[in-house]
Amino acid sequence: MHEIKDTLRASVRIGYDGRVHKQFRGPRALERFDNETRVLRHLEAKGCPFVPRLLEADRDNLRIVTSNCGSRVERLDADRTAEIFGELEAYGVRHDDPEMRNVTYRSSDGRFCVIDFEFSRILEV
Repeated sequence: MHEIKDTLRASVRIGYDGRVHKQFRGPRALERFDNETRVLRHLEAKGCPFVPRLLEADRDNLRIVTSNCGSRVERLDADRTAEIFGELEAYGVRHDDPEMRNVTYRSSDGRFCVIDFEFSRILEV
């Protein structure tokens, strides 16, 4: 596996099959795990085409596996970043960490995608 991120809150690796493996750890890890899985399921039910799909969720080990949404974005202006995160709200989710590090680029269809939903909020009731 190729390591992408290793912080106090999470470890993220991409497997040889392209799937993304995220291990939650640190403060409030269970809460962040539950939130990210809930938001990803909500977005999938709404048909959001520019977020990863939740493939596995292991609550006992605080680990998820998602589809891959492309590669890291090196440059993106503030207006375009805001526009991408604004699109997400049409699906009933506010990201709450709208930074370029949470945007990827999927070259198969030329689409910017949004990742990392552990601090996001579902806006609909």
